Amino acid sequence: MRVSCWNKFLLTASCILLLVLGSAASAGAQTEEAFGDDATDPVRLFERGQGAHARGEFERALGFYEQALKVRPEFPEAQFQRGNALASLGKLPEAEAAFRAAISLKKNWSLPYSALGALLMRRERDPEAEQQFRQALAIDKQDGLALRLLADIRLRAGDATEALDLAKLATAIPDAPASAWVALALAQKASGDKAGAKTTLDRVLADESQNVAALLERAELLSDDKQFDAAMADLKAAEKLKPGDKVIATRLFNTLQKAGKPDEAAAVAKTAGIEVQPRANSDGVIGTPEEIEAANSSDPEISRKALEKLLKMNPRNAMLLARLGASYRTDDPARSLEYFRQAAQIKPDSAEYALGYAAALVQARRFADAVAILRQVVNRNPDNYAARANLATALYGSKRYSEALPEYTWILAAKPEAVVAYYFIATAHDYLGEYPEALAAYEKFLAAADARANQLEIDKVKLRLPTLRRQIELGEGKKKKP
Repeated sequence: MRVSCWNKFLLTASCILLLVLGSAASAGAQTEEAFGDDATDPVRLFERGQGAHARGEFERALGFYEQALKVRPEFPEAQFQRGNALASLGKLPEAEAAFRAAISLKKNWSLPYSALGALLMRRERDPEAEQQFRQALAIDKQDGLALRLLADIRLRAGDATEALDLAKLATAIPDAPASAWVALALAQKASGDKAGAKTTLDRVLADESQNVAALLERAELLSDDKQFDAAMADLKAAEKLKPGDKVIATRLFNTLQKAGKPDEAAAVAKTAGIEVQPRANSDGVIGTPEEIEAANSSDPEISRKALEKLLKMNPRNAMLLARLGASYRTDDPARSLEYFRQAAQIKPDSAEYALGYAAALVQARRFADAVAILRQVVNRNPDNYAARANLATALYGSKRYSEALPEYTWILAAKPEAVVAYYFIATAHDYLGEYPEALAAYEKFLAAADARANQLEIDKVKLRLPTLRRQIELGEGKKKKP
């Protein structure tokens, strides 16, 4: 959905530019006298480019913008529109350079920043795009494009609160486009306000009954609420507007399956040329064999793109959400956390997804929240090593050392080669002031530790031991009798 709107976003920015250039237009009244014929008049050349641009003649528009820049190199509006034309032609690196050139020429103008942000999103460079949108908003807090797309970025990062705030600001702008209201609905849904999201989408569709994005999002809300007939009506309306669209067909297939109409679902799948790929855990994923193969790639860049594409066609598939959560756990904990949260919400009885969510909470250093979930997982699966290890880490991170000690003891009993557990047992006793017990555990750690894997911990222990032994000799840190 988002990809199909890029040219519209960029062209909208260019239309705004026509207003920005009022001063340039007034200068045009004297261009014949000042510059001679059109070939040497940068404003006239720019205006001719604008005309071609509005007609969708992007190559022709680009030619005029570049001629204008040859005459007047320091012409930020021409650089900006040159970037828009290049983006429309799919020449993304050149478009990025043009937007950056426009910014360098006119730093206090928000439009090139927001257009560059949109382009960076298109190139899947969200962190850089976020910086550009925030800069645009620092210049103009009512830059609608920046507000809408920054809301989208924050939503994908799992920050539903900021996404909702940004979307509200975007819709508060007079004559806000439908895309801003759809963004608001998505943020409302992510924040748990499904009723508010549906009301917002109803409003969009009352004004624009053919808004495909709104139809798809409302259909998903209706399907979640088991209003399958209404959901299918929205999906079929969207299908008429975009015949052959695989995302729409996939959502229709899923809704028919949920509604208990497998024959109709199979007919939709056959017509659309989509396949259901069964999984060992009974999760079904709709997609081509090539998409499934890419999702299983060992290269994160390939697998993430494929998983995200499959998720658009299978929006409530817990397995896909968990796979993405696992992929992002170390390099984007916030995004990982949101994917695992959704997976656990869809299948609350799954120990696997609950554990993934808790592990992401640990990675995000939200230890108290992780402990609550991990206690439940361990109670149901007392021999689950990963759950015990994460619980020990969460308790230790929460400074609940006395509670962490039994978990580390269990880990060593289950896996004696996990010698680093001795280090955490020792430091836990140390923090509790139980110095003799800490010394015994430190010595066990040093005896078994691998210098290559545990050098940092070894150095810390060697630094601590002389002081610890003196404290014990002085009678400090005796374990209190019960």
